[in-house]
Formats: sequence, C-alpha cells, structure tokens
Amino acid sequence: MGDTHLAFGVPEKSMEIFDGWQNYQARIAENWKRIVKPEDVIVLAGDISWGMNLEQAKPDFNFLNNLTGKKIILKGNHDYWWNSMKKMTDFFQKNNFDSLYILHNNCYAYENIAICGTRGWVNIPNEVNIFEKSSDQNIIDNQKILAREQQRLRVSLQEAVKKNLMPIVFLHYPPVYWGNYNKLMLEVLQEFGVTDCYYGHLHGKTHARATKGYENGICYHLISGDYLQFIPEKVL
Repeated sequence: MGDTHLAFGVPEKSMEIFDGWQNYQARIAENWKRIVKPEDVIVLAGDISWGMNLEQAKPDFNFLNNLTGKKIILKGNHDYWWNSMKKMTDFFQKNNFDSLYILHNNCYAYENIAICGTRGWVNIPNEVNIFEKSSDQNIIDNQKILAREQQRLRVSLQEAVKKNLMPIVFLHYPPVYWGNYNKLMLEVLQEFGVTDCYYGHLHGKTHARATKGYENGICYHLISGDYLQFIPEKVL
C-alpha cells in the first residue's frame, strides 16, 4: 500500500478534509490488523508521513511499528523527513522501531522474490527527447533527478540478480500515466525483465487515468491508499 499520509505528529495536515479519506488512519489500522499476519511483509510505497523531519514523523513510525509484520518503506514526494540511510536506520534503532526497514539502493528477499524499488519521478512529456540536452531549466532539473532515480532502481535490481531472486518493483511515481511514459524507468524495468510493478502517488479523479494491468509485458498495479480504500493489497 502506498500513500498512507499519516499525520499523528502533525494533525493539522490530516487528509480527512479530502473525499474518501475520512477516518483513514483508523481504517488503515483496522484493515491491517484484519489482514496482515505477524510473518508477513508489507511494502509502503512512499508518502508515508507528513512529518517534516524524523522527530515529527516519530508518532507515525510508532504507529506503523506497532502494527503486525515487517514493513519496507520507500520514499515518496511528500516524505520530507527522509534522510540518509544511516540517519534513518540509526533513528529506527534508537527508538526500537525494529519492524521498519528502508528500501534505498538495495533490495529485500522474501522467499524467492526480491522486493526492489525507488521513488521514481515525474514523466517528461513524450514529445521531449530526454536523451538529448535541453535549454529548458525545468526539463534539465527533471533529467538530473530521473537519472539518479534510474540508477537507484538499477542498483536495487542488480542486488536481486546477485541473490538470484525474481524481482518485483515498487515505485512511488507511476512509470506510465495517461499516455506519458517514463522512458528511463521503463528502460530499466525492461532491461531486468520485470513483470510486475506496483506504484502509488495518484489520488481521487486521477485513479481513472492510471495504467492498470498489462502493457508491453509489464503488469502495473495502482496501490495508493485511497484507491485501495486503505485495505492492503496482497501481492503473493
């Protein structure tokens, strides 16, 4: 499930003002406890907490840590608390958040599966050649971020290859959205033969524009919290 947008540390940022988000934090807990078993692994695909730093996000991490299962967290565009891998890991250890793990330039094994992924980034419009230099500063900035995210995804998938595991990819941003294709991310998915890609980020009316099901050999799954009605989707 992506986009939990927890706000226990900053209640003024609660998502309850939006349609479909009423009582969402309690619904997450209720559905989670009903579905997720202690031996399960759940991937949280970005936009975890509205906290602006690790301390502000601490009540949200505590909420997640007290739920069943092992949680693997990747970055979303609203995860302003995100920090270096060492700082986040040290913070989790210091606060005994022993069921939380960060997905960043790595992968995690589950049976014969590798849980891989990264945040991703916005899709540059199809008419723009992302492999050529541009004079548009916005495109230049997006190209730089996309190149970093592409490399992070590649590193994650390379770890899966080293462990001889079949990869499943989790992103925050959709690599395909309403006819626009994130060519750099798709290039890596195809390079490593990824067949399933889970993503979040999309809310409300944008759900109707989301790519779901098979396209060019990859099955896409939208797992934004509100799209799932805050019921974790079973992967395996």
